Amino acid sequence: MDNAQLLIKLFNHGLGQATQTRLLHGQDEPLYLPADQYCPYHRIYFAHGFVASALHELAHWCQAGPARRLQVDYGYWYEADGRTAQQQQRFEAHEAKPQAIEWYLSLAWGRTFDVSADNLSLETDRPAFRRAVQAAAQAYCHCGWPTRAVQLARDMACLGQGHIAEEQDFYWPEEKLCSNWD
Repeated sequence: MDNAQLLIKLFNHGLGQATQTRLLHGQDEPLYLPADQYCPYHRIYFAHGFVASALHELAHWCQAGPARRLQVDYGYWYEADGRTAQQQQRFEAHEAKPQAIEWYLSLAWGRTFDVSADNLSLETDRPAFRRAVQAAAQAYCHCGWPTRAVQLARDMACLGQGHIAEEQDFYWPEEKLCSNWD
């Protein structure tokens, strides 16, 4: 069983089952669909079977409150690759918290994490975005992670691949914070 299938099984038979939510392989673009008259459970589709995409979509789900989880894609604005500089700035302002949660889940799953500007057609200030995600993660460490993120991270860490992250885990070396290159 590959990592994506293992993550699907872990989520769907644990927290997903308890919340009537399923994690599913998607195609090109990730998508969240709430339960409706055609399907009795909520669906989190992630792109191309990529574990990183699944972790990112699960982070959004962990952050979304009850009202947001009743809306397609949680009711959030999203503009695909090709955003203008102003749209990119708006995207990054909304993405710092979910990417901090993704970092938390990645550590629990035993994966390395880096931010995703999700825009190949525009030069972005990746160090500034890394700092924003790092600040969001550190704020969560002080104020508490979303409940579903904690539950999911515990389930993931039980597999022995990763660990429950603590504040010292949410720092990048200075050279990474100063570079647009990985």
